[in-house]
Amino acid sequence: MSLSAVHGTLSSLKSCQADVGTAMDIVTDVAMDLAEAQDEEMNSGIKEMEAMILDCARLDREINCFIDVVQQVTAEVASQQPEAMIGLSAKVSEKFTETTARLSDADLHRHQKVLAFNDSIKNSLNTANQESADNMEELDEDIAVTQSQVNFTCPLTQVEMENPMKNKNCNHHYDEAAILGLIRTRNNQKKKCRCPVVGCGNTDVKATDLIPDQSLRRKIQSQKRNSNRT
Repeated sequence: MSLSAVHGTLSSLKSCQADVGTAMDIVTDVAMDLAEAQDEEMNSGIKEMEAMILDCARLDREINCFIDVVQQVTAEVASQQPEAMIGLSAKVSEKFTETTARLSDADLHRHQKVLAFNDSIKNSLNTANQESADNMEELDEDIAVTQSQVNFTCPLTQVEMENPMKNKNCNHHYDEAAILGLIRTRNNQKKKCRCPVVGCGNTDVKATDLIPDQSLRRKIQSQKRNSNRT
């Protein structure tokens, strides 16, 4: 096996990992639909979706682990004689088994998209309960539009968010590409990233603080569909 073949395999794995992420978003969307439906099969359906999202998180973690192991082992043998590549597969398998044996299923609940799943279900249930309990008059259309624009606008780009991310520390939202770009820029400058929302006291925003907000993303998409129809 050559190093170029190894790198090609890792690229394929990363593509698969992107598909796993998409699958987790779909599972979250289905679970949110169940939560909003409020029917008798809701609880069992959501539990099935939760089991699926945890399975996906486990697969995503294993892919990450495997990629890390392969990169470590190939880095070790890259400077050695060509015959060192002969035992590469066995070394990777051994190290991967050792590494995964130390992993805990409890860690899966801290996976970014699992956190997003739980947060989205909670929001959907709260929204559904509020809509069924309240019979409030509709807001004036102009006020509603203005409010939605404020809620849906990224504080960095000043345009409507496509992939909203919620900061679990200060609860502010940003578009994914914009906030990750800002974090990278600040890190390259050896500086901390301050929350871009005016008046926020959060002075150290990290990528690990961000959770995809599926509920907000659905609201943005719904508004787009309504705007297209009108």
